[in-house]
Amino acid sequence: MSESFSKQKIMELPRSIAVGHRVLDRLGEICAETGLTGRPLIVEDEITEGVAGRRAGEILKDSGFKAFKFMISEADWGNVEKAVEYAKKRKVSFMLGIGGGRPIDVAKCASSEIGIPFVSVPTAASHDGIISSAASLLVNGKKRSISAHPPVAIVADTEIIASAPYRLMTAGYGDIISNKSAVLDWELANREKGEEISSYASTLSMITAETMLRNVDKIKERSEESAWLIVKALSASGVAMSIAGSSRPASGAEHLFSHALDRIAKKPGLHGHQCALGSIITLKLHGADWEDFRDRMRIAGLPTTAKEMGISEKEVVDAILMAPEIRPERYTIFHKLGMNRGKAENIARETGVIGG
Repeated sequence: MSESFSKQKIMELPRSIAVGHRVLDRLGEICAETGLTGRPLIVEDEITEGVAGRRAGEILKDSGFKAFKFMISEADWGNVEKAVEYAKKRKVSFMLGIGGGRPIDVAKCASSEIGIPFVSVPTAASHDGIISSAASLLVNGKKRSISAHPPVAIVADTEIIASAPYRLMTAGYGDIISNKSAVLDWELANREKGEEISSYASTLSMITAETMLRNVDKIKERSEESAWLIVKALSASGVAMSIAGSSRPASGAEHLFSHALDRIAKKPGLHGHQCALGSIITLKLHGADWEDFRDRMRIAGLPTTAKEMGISEKEVVDAILMAPEIRPERYTIFHKLGMNRGKAENIARETGVIGG
């Protein structure tokens, strides 16, 4: 008799992903088609309220929804708790996060705490948090990655996203292409530590990164086609994480490097820029073609050196050294090689990240 099979997995995937020109106009229709009813709460900040929040409220009202609004100034756990209290008092049945990151992360966590659905309405495509279950929040003054639930729907208006500062779009591009080194780390952990790996999730993540690298010439400022490509790629990355049941397909040593910079640097860069910069280093350590990767970053307009990023050389080296401590259980190339200051300085110089 063969051994009994006992694996179980629940994959949380969005029911609807709407991407395109003026798709925000269909927000009420999409919410209704997704099965959402009752009272929605819009989480926004001062900037996104003017960019899309006010319009979203009017569209929901025209569709028969009475929407409440909750304004935040920072993505921290204190605002999550306030949003939870505000929503409970008004008997809110679902939330919408409207923004590039902060309102989405707060709405994601607050809705998860209450146990109600969440709709992601990005005004910029700067990272895969617009679709993933992970949120980046300040907790006791330190940025932490918090696990919540993914959105039931994403409504990504390319007209709005293309109008956002171009550096936000390039940050989204950087977050996607950094999947390339993340998958190499996952495969390394599978080979050397026996960590379970999903071939479906890893393949989807790698194909998404490589597709965006090949299409770097299509990433242009104020381009709705660029916004279209990046949102679709971020969505694919989010689906890969849902299939895997973790952030592994899109988060390896390069993300640990970025999280370390968030703690160390006086003025950290954008998450996607930092991850891509970390990928230059980690791809080199893996023996992969880091130079082609770096060159395509340059074509898209991403920073490829500490100086261009606006961080110091010491901060880069310190971040490499701190990275393995961020998540000791997440085995990466940094853990395998046992980084010390000499190794960290050498690899950063060899790739031109410092010393240029």
